[in-house]
Amino acid sequence: MKIAVSGTHCCGKSTLIAEFLAKHPDFAHEPEPYVTLQENHGEIFPADPSVDDYFRQLEFNVERLREYKAGDRVICERSPVDFLAYVLALYELQREKQAAWFVQRSLDLASQAVELLDLIVFLPLEDDEDFADSEDPELRGAVNSRLAGILCDGEFNLFQNNRPCILEARGSTAERLLTIEAAIEGRSGRSFSI
Repeated sequence: MKIAVSGTHCCGKSTLIAEFLAKHPDFAHEPEPYVTLQENHGEIFPADPSVDDYFRQLEFNVERLREYKAGDRVICERSPVDFLAYVLALYELQREKQAAWFVQRSLDLASQAVELLDLIVFLPLEDDEDFADSEDPELRGAVNSRLAGILCDGEFNLFQNNRPCILEARGSTAERLLTIEAAIEGRSGRSFSI
């Protein structure tokens, strides 16, 4: 089973994945692409990545997903949709002139890559969350909105034939973990075999 945990920056992806792996050590962990690209390939990303940087991470994310076979158990920190959302957000915030050029390329690549996943777990920002002090709150909010639109509202029609399954996980880390486990154990009406 190939799971991707999706969400804007500073929403709890790493914490949730660490808790999941502690209970499910039979799953491999696929870290965020920028971590692997920096640590294993010597690539450097600026503090404020550009659309080109996000597109590079999208390409790497897709490359890594293609290496897993059917039946492999892996949980990925980020999905192809995350990088599409960052590119779209930068475009909408008019932060980069070349962003429009990357939008269609990112959309094409992400739409092909989502079929490589079985489950995308979306961690939306909570409605009452104050993120004014967080890292780039404007971008954080814009990415969260784009992810909600794509994953929950079906923008761009990326998910044909109901694959992969989209799961929204809210609340504390423990509550989010229970939501994932209920889904993969078939208790939520969506049956997965792991």
